Amino acid sequence: MESTFRTPDTSSVVVGVDGSDPARTAALWAAGEAVRRNRPLHIVYAADTDGRALYVSVETIERVRANGRELLDDTADAVQAEYPELRVTTEFSRTDAVSSLHRAGALHNTVVVGNRGYGGFESLMLGSVGLDVAASAMTPVIVVRGVDGAEETGTVLVAVRDENDLLYARYAAYEAELRKGSLRILHVWNMMESVGQVVSMLDDVDEIAGAHAEVLRSVSETVRDEFPDLEVRSDAEKSITVAGVLVEASRQADLLVMGGRRVPGSLGIGRSLGRATHSVLHHAHCPVLLIPRMGSDFGSRS
Repeated sequence: MESTFRTPDTSSVVVGVDGSDPARTAALWAAGEAVRRNRPLHIVYAADTDGRALYVSVETIERVRANGRELLDDTADAVQAEYPELRVTTEFSRTDAVSSLHRAGALHNTVVVGNRGYGGFESLMLGSVGLDVAASAMTPVIVVRGVDGAEETGTVLVAVRDENDLLYARYAAYEAELRKGSLRILHVWNMMESVGQVVSMLDDVDEIAGAHAEVLRSVSETVRDEFPDLEVRSDAEKSITVAGVLVEASRQADLLVMGGRRVPGSLGIGRSLGRATHSVLHHAHCPVLLIPRMGSDFGSRS
């Protein structure tokens, strides 16, 4: 299937703000990403005033609107002070945050959110808006976390499950080139899961491991051929928890790129993130770029 995603250097950057510190951090990080891509930055504040109109006074709605526009101006000023050459636009939306960000992301843009906003629980956890944006996105979404006081490593990390993940490895390679850094391709497989699928091969551990090694070799060789000037490292790891390995590996990366698995939501309504994806977004030590899986690979069995 041909990809509908634009490469990082051709997609504009959209970031959501809500007045929280993580959202402001995300806006500044997104500005740096826009500069790398030589693309504009679009800052969105979603007030959801349309949804509240029946429950609050006109005066309250006007105050929300005024505060929202002031927040947009303050955020834009902070971004321009840091990146004076960057083209910045702002948008005050009367609808909810998830719908507003998806609409602003349109078909090709990258949407950036903070790791949590107002109403979140602990600083390690991803807020409900970020989760909903990531779970239902049809465009790449970056959850910004682990950037306060962090030193850049020069490495982009990409998680690869099988040959179908070549799309995400390519995207990660573009990101690594933009950063003038290196790429690490990481394939993590769960031995118990493999045995559960092929019980008759319980004694053929070497054959199972060889199949996983072939996945990594195939993807890595293609990326090296297509990006000959990029330093590419590839690793395969066996673990009972895929998410745990990725979270630990994210300590040594500036960005983690992965295909976003979805599963049917509760009561069969909508979509939610797969278990491993959900865990990585909550606990990663660097920003996570989640690319939605499309077509027959949109969902997840794991």
